[in-house]
Amino acid sequence: MKYDVDLMLENRIEEYSFGDVARQANGSVWLRSGDSVILATVVIDETEIVKDDFLPLTVQYIEKTYAAGKIPGGFFKRETKPSDFETLTSRIVDRSLRPLFPKGFGHPTQITIMVFSAGSDADLQVLALNAASAALYTSDIDINTSVSAVRAAKIDGELVLNPTLDQLKNSTLDLYLSGTKKELLMIEMRSFGSNEAQVEENYIIDPMIDPTLTTPSIMVHRSNAIAEDELITILERTQEALFSVNAKYEGAFATHKKETQPIEYKAHVINEEMFNYVRDNHMSDIASAMNQMAKSERSTALRQLRKSILAAKTEWADVEQEVALKDAIEKVKKEQVRSQILNERVRADGRALTEVRPISISTNVLPKAHASCLFTRGQTQALVVLTMGGPKDAQMYESLTDDGTQNENFMVHYNFPGFSVGEASPIMGTKRRELGHGNLAKRALEPIVDLDGDTVRLVSEILESNGSSSMATVCGGYMALRAADIDTSDTVAGIAMGMVSEGDKYAILSDIMGLEDHDGDMDFKVTGSKDGITAMQMDIKLGGISLNVLKEALYQAKEGRSHIIDIMMGAEQKIEFNDGVLPSTDFFHIDPSVIGDVIGQAGKVIREIIEKFEVAIDIDKKDGKVKVTGKNKTGVMGAREHIEGIANSPKIEKIKYQVGDVHEGTVKKIVDFGAFIGLPDGTDGLLHISKISDQRVEKVSDVLSEGDKIMVEILEFKGNKISLGRA
Repeated sequence: MKYDVDLMLENRIEEYSFGDVARQANGSVWLRSGDSVILATVVIDETEIVKDDFLPLTVQYIEKTYAAGKIPGGFFKRETKPSDFETLTSRIVDRSLRPLFPKGFGHPTQITIMVFSAGSDADLQVLALNAASAALYTSDIDINTSVSAVRAAKIDGELVLNPTLDQLKNSTLDLYLSGTKKELLMIEMRSFGSNEAQVEENYIIDPMIDPTLTTPSIMVHRSNAIAEDELITILERTQEALFSVNAKYEGAFATHKKETQPIEYKAHVINEEMFNYVRDNHMSDIASAMNQMAKSERSTALRQLRKSILAAKTEWADVEQEVALKDAIEKVKKEQVRSQILNERVRADGRALTEVRPISISTNVLPKAHASCLFTRGQTQALVVLTMGGPKDAQMYESLTDDGTQNENFMVHYNFPGFSVGEASPIMGTKRRELGHGNLAKRALEPIVDLDGDTVRLVSEILESNGSSSMATVCGGYMALRAADIDTSDTVAGIAMGMVSEGDKYAILSDIMGLEDHDGDMDFKVTGSKDGITAMQMDIKLGGISLNVLKEALYQAKEGRSHIIDIMMGAEQKIEFNDGVLPSTDFFHIDPSVIGDVIGQAGKVIREIIEKFEVAIDIDKKDGKVKVTGKNKTGVMGAREHIEGIANSPKIEKIKYQVGDVHEGTVKKIVDFGAFIGLPDGTDGLLHISKISDQRVEKVSDVLSEGDKIMVEILEFKGNKISLGRA
């Protein structure tokens, strides 16, 4: 393969070939970076223009298993439906490139990205966007701006740009930026939780007693939520690299751009007569419709307004005129929404810019579920249900860059039925949006839990939606974790932010509703604790955003998040657990030297504990860590108390027995061939039936009973076994 462009970038080399493959596409690029090879193509349908007011762009990122020398697992030996990673990567590319298309572009456009070879350390999400942007930039479509991605990690406290996958595994931060050489367009960020050793406080050791003693430590889970100021500093450095690399791309790709072909754009002109008529005569009706918050109610109110106008203006009563009137009403409504926010600092529902809608929280509303939470904020409502499982319940998946099968033991599944917005639509398979919202909630909550191999599945059923159901999922998800008595290292909530701007004037909105999302300029979701951010997602609809404005938005989000967390912490105090159905897990430590006593001879003691309390017990013999899991908390706590009772019982010094010694013993167990006798230090010996009496004994129980105290003599040793006689 002949490469037209070689670029030395941070941590990698990218080689591009233009026009050698997929030559019938409007634009195509063959990208190689290390052992990874990606083909990106762009095709538009010049013969069709969609009439609706949206961009008909479809992005498909496709991985081929042969790219990593693998054959698809399962029954079917060819690639089938897209994996979650493929779908999420398609969304990232779509969200980054969609702002490039000019207004009025209505031709169906398909961007396809195919991974033909995958290096084990490749960041395929970064390469996918870079390849797709290069194909679009050098195509015959009139788009002359390069978009690329930069990923940032924080490893041992240091910022690393474009880390390898191995480096990312040791990072506490995953920050993905996309943008042009001048503007930041998209941010995806998450923190990674970690376990750290922490010295036990108030533990006093006198080194004169034993100089080998060290201060004990315990493992503490941290979410590594990142503070706002630190995040802005990292964004500044990462953004510089992003702007610089896009300048390199445009300079290197310019000579390979195809001749631009003329494209017909949709003529979307507002009828000024209708616009002025609506504005002059129906502003009160527009305001009334704006105040009806739910999407279905708002649509109904605007539709009724349109019909009343058509009844009065019969000359507009044809299909084309009605469409034009609908556009005019929509423009008046949008201008009113934005003007009221910018000039009066009041929102359509009367809230202040920083005000969060009323919140109510009910936990464990489903008696047979392990845990549940009904979280309602304004007209957005999420029912989040938690189910606990063991290691075998984890979701198995394969990826190109990992060897073998991986396990996902923390899952968040988000469902958005049509009735949540008053739509009469059937419930079908999971859509891209549902997958993306569930992934955002997972990234928000995963850093605060340490499942230690167990599996947790959260399912969010959106029952009503008017803005930011994904953030309701985060809040409800946290409450469901606590309603399941699962330890968390932080209290985490989520809030959706928006922005309206005209020239130098702007307003940042907290807890946006659907109307503000639709008519605003920014969709910005932030999740985290009172101290820092665990996950963030931002899309800019019009141009970029300055870091000063972003910093202001982050601090306003922190204020709103803290308000929500206070309400959640109050609800947390009222949780009543579903003890009858809630599985329970407990972790504690015992002295490794007493583990043998807990296990017992041939596992006898631990088996008795398992059977009595109906639990599973896992003991680490090296450090004494004990994990007890059971169907309910009562059994788990009973097993713990029993184990700790054994571990903390006074130690009896072992006696060095000699043949001929006589001791008092206790009959512990009677069997057909004799009785097991407990000697003074807890050691067991066997008194054979023939040694019980000078006379013949037919049945041991005729002579002895369990608990009897008798005198016995040590007769002989057979390995670790002691034979006894009656003294």
